[in-house]
Amino acid sequence: MSVGGPNFSPAVIENGVVLRDTAGNVLHAHGAGMIKVGDDYYWYGENRHDDQSFKSVRLYRSGNLKDWHFVKDILTDKSDADLNYAKIERPKIIYNRTTGKYVMWMHKEGGDNYGQARAAVAVADRIDGDYQYRGSFRPLNHMSRDCTAFVDDDGTAYFLSAANENADLHLYRLTDDYTGIASLVQKIWVGQHREAPALVKHNGIYFLLTSGTSGWDPNQARYGTATSLSGSWSATQPIGNGTTFDSQPTFILPIQGSQGTSYLYMGDRWLDPNYQDSKYVWLPLTFNNNTPVLNWSTRIAVDVKTGGLAGSGLEEVRLQSAHSGKCVDVSDESMADRGNIIQWTCGETFNQRWRLSEVQPGYFQVKALHSSKCLDVASSSMEDGANIVQWSCIGADNQLWRRQQESDGSFTLIAKHSGKCLDVAEWSTENGGEIQQWECTGRVNQKWIGY
Repeated sequence: MSVGGPNFSPAVIENGVVLRDTAGNVLHAHGAGMIKVGDDYYWYGENRHDDQSFKSVRLYRSGNLKDWHFVKDILTDKSDADLNYAKIERPKIIYNRTTGKYVMWMHKEGGDNYGQARAAVAVADRIDGDYQYRGSFRPLNHMSRDCTAFVDDDGTAYFLSAANENADLHLYRLTDDYTGIASLVQKIWVGQHREAPALVKHNGIYFLLTSGTSGWDPNQARYGTATSLSGSWSATQPIGNGTTFDSQPTFILPIQGSQGTSYLYMGDRWLDPNYQDSKYVWLPLTFNNNTPVLNWSTRIAVDVKTGGLAGSGLEEVRLQSAHSGKCVDVSDESMADRGNIIQWTCGETFNQRWRLSEVQPGYFQVKALHSSKCLDVASSSMEDGANIVQWSCIGADNQLWRRQQESDGSFTLIAKHSGKCLDVAEWSTENGGEIQQWECTGRVNQKWIGY
């Protein structure tokens, strides 16, 4: 969903940086989840001792998803003897409307190994209450590691975890009070070694994002879909880039507002052995005809009142035409001013890689990495069909572009001086098709995907 309108007041959140709470302390909520209670969002996650054993599940509160107030440690290594020297990972809290209880599910191990492979449960009367630990176990005697919890529209709750030495994912239906396992619904993607599950429902379709199993190192996330949680799942497809932008999925947060619902991908950028220096990657998860799209952005803008969410400040990306699938390219790898801009089959060359740098509020220079020259409307033309070239970056308005997010996950680039859009001339799908400016019409040959 695009972010904009007269009531838009976005919070801008940086990616891949150390986050601090409102008191200035480093924010520790890894392997996290998030839940909205009233007008506030509550972010909770892992906090560890220096030896990586469990210290607490920390809870933070925010009204805008940017400014986080530390509330308290809601579960600690002193809460129960079973937690005195343990690992607690990927806590997920779900609310039971019938019992009025908040139920936390998590992955539990011993403090110095991963041999237990157990699930654990804790319960509280309030989101910010002291959670009472109910113990740990193997669901129906199956191993259980990376996990998530999910409540469907009908109030039925599910627990999903990696099983069989992480080879399979097991989906369980929970008991009516959400504190126990009622049944094993199915085994998903058997033998494919997927972990870090994050589950969301959009337009009646369930989307499950997972990572591969590569320890602390990031890898390619993949997703699959189902029309029923008791039905079959599609084969997995890649999403994001080859390292999921150096992150691992942990949660997908729907942001419901007055103008619609957006979806926030939440990932961890793990640092081993310096776990306490691990960072966070939050990105818009958009849908193009029910195909999820995850693009990199150095920062995001979110308005919790409208439900608006957009990326901002793309860096070092290829600009792929949503129309032709080809990439914006400096012809013949030219280093000269007036080098022609065309579309060409996407590859690894630097004349297809661009850095978007915000040099005025809301306006970006689009700079070729191979030449350090800027995307430029030739001769500052105001006309439809004017050629796009590269030119030494001088900060002129014909070198400044506004990036407008589209509802299908693509974006348009709009020249500041003319208000016209970057456009593939004559709807070409061929290599060498000219890139031009043209009156913005919303047509697919004016839509771009950054990756």
